[in-house]
Amino acid sequence: MAPAASKGRAEPAVVRAFPRRALARYLLLLRLYPALTKAATSGILSALGNLLAQMIKKRQKKEDSESIDARGPLRYAAYGFFITGPLSHYFYLFLEHWVPPDVPLAAAKRLLLDRLLFAPAFQLLFFLTMNLLEGKDTAALVARVRSGFWPALRMNWRVWTPVQFININYVPLQFRVLFANLVALFWYAYLSSLGQ
Repeated sequence: MAPAASKGRAEPAVVRAFPRRALARYLLLLRLYPALTKAATSGILSALGNLLAQMIKKRQKKEDSESIDARGPLRYAAYGFFITGPLSHYFYLFLEHWVPPDVPLAAAKRLLLDRLLFAPAFQLLFFLTMNLLEGKDTAALVARVRSGFWPALRMNWRVWTPVQFININYVPLQFRVLFANLVALFWYAYLSSLGQ
């Protein structure tokens, strides 16, 4: 009877210890394989963001007939793994090297580089990649960029500027991609809740 009771107590301890062990494992992988870990994290969180957005949109329409598009999370996972994770990893390293924290006005310079160079290029890359992954032609890409680029970039500047100010200047370098991916997870859900 005693072994069963101790086993019963051990299970909740194991469950309670899981977040700590998972974090320790993540930190180890982040130290050993930083770009790959950030790519995998970006892929997973991007897919979850798309899935969450689809679920919210489906709930808003209150239609049972519309099913979740499984290709959406796969496209976002590919985009996160191959584009967002690695590109963001190296961009944040570049910012640290090119504009060290002790440079005068470093916070403003970093933010301006991110918002005026990285954000527009990243927005165009998003449109291009999604167009390719959706199997659409060049005309569809041009139409998407013409109709959506400036509205998306303006909204990006409004919402992401304070997020990126905090991220670039206060979040430790190894966690910047994760921080941006977590915010993006909620950003997708927010956009979906607005019906956009």
